[in-house]
Order: sequence, then C-alpha cells, then structure tokens
Amino acid sequence: MAYENPAALRPGGTDVAGPASRAPRGTVRAVTATVLLACAVLGTATYGAASPPRTAAVITTGAGAGGAANVAIVKVSEEPRMVWSEVLATALRDVSGDPRARYSVAVLDTATGGRAVHGDGLYDTASIVKVDILAALLLQAQDAGRDLTAQEKAWAEVMIEDSDNAAATALWRAIGRGAGLDAANHRLGLTSTTAGSGPLWGLTQTTAADQLTLLQGVFGADGALDAASRAYVRRLMGRVAAGQAWGVPTAADGSYEVKNGWLRRSTTGLWDINSIGRVRAGGRTYLVAVVSRGSTTQAAGITLVERAARAAVGSFSRAAGRSGSS
Repeated sequence: MAYENPAALRPGGTDVAGPASRAPRGTVRAVTATVLLACAVLGTATYGAASPPRTAAVITTGAGAGGAANVAIVKVSEEPRMVWSEVLATALRDVSGDPRARYSVAVLDTATGGRAVHGDGLYDTASIVKVDILAALLLQAQDAGRDLTAQEKAWAEVMIEDSDNAAATALWRAIGRGAGLDAANHRLGLTSTTAGSGPLWGLTQTTAADQLTLLQGVFGADGALDAASRAYVRRLMGRVAAGQAWGVPTAADGSYEVKNGWLRRSTTGLWDINSIGRVRAGGRTYLVAVVSRGSTTQAAGITLVERAARAAVGSFSRAAGRSGSS
C-alpha cells in the first residue's frame, strides 16, 4: 500500500465585490462567458509526481454606476499534491540486483508525514527481527512495571550492537518465542509479520511496510512503547558496530541508527539482506526499511539494499525540495 501526503487548498487573495444589487441580465451573461473563458485559458497542468501551483479566476458581480458590472478576480493557489508512491517508484525504476533478487522499500519523511512503500511480498527478517525482539521484551517489562535486569540489558546490548545470535536466542526464549513476538506485534501495529516457528527467530516473515511501522514505534513520539523504552532502543541502534554500518546508513549525510540482517538460505544458497533504520539527509530525517531476498552473494545483496536506500531517500529529499515542504 502506498501513502500520500496531499496539501490543502488555501485562498491566495481577498474577494472584493461591488454593491450587493442585482446586475442587468445581459451583464450576467457577459460575466458568465468571461468566467468560462478564464477557466479555459488557465487550465491544469501536471509534471512529475506533483501538480504545480494553479491560479483560478473567480469573478464577482454587482451593479455599479450606469448598471455596469463590478468585476474582481481572486487568485486561489493550489499547493503541489505530492504523490509519494510515484516519487518512490520512479526513483527505484532502474534499481535491480541479481536476476532472482527481489526487494521492497518503505520510507517515511518524519517532517511532512510523506510515506510510500514500493514492492510487496513477505521476506525473512534475518537479524532485523532483533529490534522486534527487544521491543517485545520492553513491552513485557512495562506491563510488569519493572526495568530490564542486568542480564537482559547485557543480552540486548550485544544483540543489537554486535548482532549476537546467542543473545537473540536467549531473549527469544525470554519473551515466549513466537507467541510473545506475535502478541507484541499486535500491539505495535504490525499486521503482516508472523514469528518464526520454534527457535527460528530469523525466519520470521515480514514486509517493508511492517518494518516501517516498527520504526515508527521506536522513533515516534507515542505508541505502545513508552518514552524510556523508545530511547533505549534508539541508543543501541546508534551504537552498532562499525563493520555493520552498511545498508540504510549509506543514504545519510548525517547521523543514523540502524539494524541490519543477513542470512544465507540453506535450501537455495541465496541471500536474504535487510536493513532498517533512521537517517538524516539533506537536513531532513527519514525512516527507511529495505528488505530483500535472492541475491547470489552477501556482497551483491548489500549493494542492492544500499542502492535502493540511497535512491529512495534521495528522491524524497529532492521532491520535498521542489514542493517547498519543510
């Protein structure tokens, strides 16, 4: 599903009418013809993903001296209506990887609320599910009215910062495995994510749109996670090991928070490569989720994800600049 951020119509002038007396019938017919002519001349044009500002003629009549009509033209400016799904689709048109590789991207401009998703289907989470596992743990701790234990914090830190699998398995068990994750995701608003069975947390199935929803739960101002929990997840995502700072951070020209996932499927030998996070670029802040499958090598998958992330963020930044959004 794509999400749009249409602008509203705002009046750009003041209507100035003549005296409120009835104009002669012939005058009314003449004015009506003038209105139709003005509308035909002005017309409507479109370009790219947005419509340019439009000026419309509004004519008000009243009888002046000698029965002549008083005519006023009011300008009404229509701000560009940015269709973010089209912006994203255009940017990703030429982004591809190996012949069997598939990917999906979701982006949110936190300033304007402009949001779009490109691509569909379910993808293995691999290690990006570790953010979800931590969110589930924090929700359960909130419900119990307690802080995380020292051991839970130790596991959480290496799970997110170093992508430690043993720590993830320990916390997967702590939250009640798949049932615990599914319960948490229901509260977090993820509608298309299904936990992996048994111990297989990395085979949790998700969509780019759901991962964007998860990021909103972490980086937004409200939601199921309280402020302290959100700040904790953000802090760990901002301290990811240098060797794992690939993926969506390549779209940033400022700071970032990230969690990546990579998994070579034993059944096919092909790679799942995913990256989710928050980036600052061009003076704006974006939440970005890129999920992929089917790359022949890990390096090829990383290249695909990074190209998609840079194209997505760059297109949003340029489009926002053209529309004057802030």
